[in-house]
Amino acid sequence: MSNHDHNHELPNETDVLIIGAGPGGYVAAIRAGQLDYSVTLVEKDAYGGTCLNYGCIPSKALISATDVAHQASTAEQRGVHADPDIDPAAMNDWKDGVVSQLTDGVENLCRQSGVELIDGRAEFVDETTANIHPESNDEPESLTFEHAIIATGSRAIEIPGFEFDGERILNSRHALALESVPESLLIVGAGYIGMELSSVYAKAGADVTVVEMLADVLPNYEDDISAVVRNRLESIGVDFHFGEQATEWEERDGDGIVITTETEDGEQTEYEASQTLVAVGREPVTDTVGLEAIGIETNEDGFIKTDDRARTNHEHVFAIGDVAGEPLLAHKGMMEGEIAAEVIAGKPAALDYQAIPAVVFTDPEIGTVGLSEAEAQDAGYSTTVGKMPLQASGRALTLNDTDGFVRVVAESDMGYLLGGQIVAPEASELIGELGLALEMGATLEDIIRTIHTHPTLSEAVREAAANARGHAIHRRNS
Repeated sequence: MSNHDHNHELPNETDVLIIGAGPGGYVAAIRAGQLDYSVTLVEKDAYGGTCLNYGCIPSKALISATDVAHQASTAEQRGVHADPDIDPAAMNDWKDGVVSQLTDGVENLCRQSGVELIDGRAEFVDETTANIHPESNDEPESLTFEHAIIATGSRAIEIPGFEFDGERILNSRHALALESVPESLLIVGAGYIGMELSSVYAKAGADVTVVEMLADVLPNYEDDISAVVRNRLESIGVDFHFGEQATEWEERDGDGIVITTETEDGEQTEYEASQTLVAVGREPVTDTVGLEAIGIETNEDGFIKTDDRARTNHEHVFAIGDVAGEPLLAHKGMMEGEIAAEVIAGKPAALDYQAIPAVVFTDPEIGTVGLSEAEAQDAGYSTTVGKMPLQASGRALTLNDTDGFVRVVAESDMGYLLGGQIVAPEASELIGELGLALEMGATLEDIIRTIHTHPTLSEAVREAAANARGHAIHRRNS
């Protein structure tokens, strides 16, 4: 909950009502404020939303902290001998400090843009009116609006029989409030959240087991990318079981639980663990807003349908971020927030999804943008692909971190970049160059002619482009 009292006097009317103050909502609010609209931003939990409070930011804080400990304890080959002692409570306090600095910053930025902040819940009554239910449980108050932006986000999906209790059955929000490290943790789901958190807990000293109903980790990524991450996690002790679905659990002797899984053939396995984290995906939050009161259309998965200007089936009502569907990425929500505000102001803004990067903060990190080779060929392109393994990178060797590669996919005739995949340390930073190249319509030659600093990981991007043209210097060209 926000610690600040924003509910002085509720306005009766506003130009722009924004429901939800996550990355999409707060960015939309600031941009609409900059464009001289009166803006009312309603948030029922915490400014900054899931991302700042219970997702992107706390997970990255814990990943970086546990990485320090892991690197220190595994650096004998480099002549460093250390046995770090992790204090989970102190680590958690530091992480909470980072979160609170950022959420306070969001509130201040909103205020500086003239945004009215309301703690509470907003629910549509009709196409120009919403009821605001303040946090203090007073009677709801009516607010009329000219434009509305729905930015209510997503929440962890519960599977039947595994309702979250925060003690035995955890969601990602619980798992990021790391007060102590469980002796053993069973993670259900090998998507990006399961993989990031298996790394945190394994490096913090827990015995981690992952069960996944599909055949590998990170099902949205190509096999050679997933393999690098799975092999690294296995090397730090994470135990994977594929083709299994969690079906039930029970307490055992008050000191842990037993989780039962089942294969497609009905074969059952029992796993003992102190706790289990269920990370099987996220679903949109639409049940609090009164969508049916104004007839907002959703798709079969419950996400709100929008056009390329973030508009719903009502021209003056917008939906942005996770609630508007895949990809569920904070930076996609932020861009949609800016565009919604600019469309309200009559500016010629529209969404262009081809260059949205996606990142997984595993070890090593994954960064992708644009099309994979298979996607490019399905779209009718004749492709050329270049790859640079990190084993040939001087900088990767000095980091003692040579698993992974950079791959670029280009159109074979003129060499226009179509996409890129990076699995490497700092892939989250490296992917930015390929995102810019894609956005600008760059060719392989543009990347090759760009002089990259030596020795850096970014040189591998240039070498991959050179390899696509058959003249990489630091690897054999096939």
